[in-house]
Amino acid sequence: MDLIQLNIKGISYSQTQTGSYALILEEESGVRKLPIIIGSYEAQSIALALESDLITKRPVTHDLFVTLGRMYHLNLKYVIIYKLEEGIFYSDMYFENTQGEEKVLDSRTSDAIALAIRFHAPIYTNKMVLDSAGVILEVGTPNDTKPKESIKDLETRLEEELSQLNMFSDYTLEELENKLNEAIRDEDYETAAHIRDEIDNRK
Repeated sequence: MDLIQLNIKGISYSQTQTGSYALILEEESGVRKLPIIIGSYEAQSIALALESDLITKRPVTHDLFVTLGRMYHLNLKYVIIYKLEEGIFYSDMYFENTQGEEKVLDSRTSDAIALAIRFHAPIYTNKMVLDSAGVILEVGTPNDTKPKESIKDLETRLEEELSQLNMFSDYTLEELENKLNEAIRDEDYETAAHIRDEIDNRK
């Protein structure tokens, strides 16, 4: 499988959907960008990892995970965002111990990226994901055969995705708690995270 390395370009806050952010990744040897909608906690954790001069009084969950990994001599080699299905990105984390044994862990993409930053591990995706969800923000030239997406178009598309993620706004707190339990039971942790954010916003 041909892998495409991604770099983090930044995190954008949504002015219309409280608690939602767009994490922007960009292919290293190209101009396409990959926007991923994440929750407020995940955005905060990623931002803390990017700002090396910011130190929290107590370690956040991702910091604790890194400390535990290093204590048991586990190193995160790389992260692969390998699939996009129904608007949800799927990722694997590839760990290696001192004996060279490799272990693969399924992970929410936001968690995988938060840990990749802390372990200084590269982030990859594949052509299928980038062709499906990648956008180009640069201004096109007259010779371009494929239209490029403007920043305004990207913002509009992100707002539409955010609106879809806010599909739980009409549910009561009791219904949300039931939906959360269902998502956890089905191991649909991405949906569970969005429901949890909606519950947190209500409290």
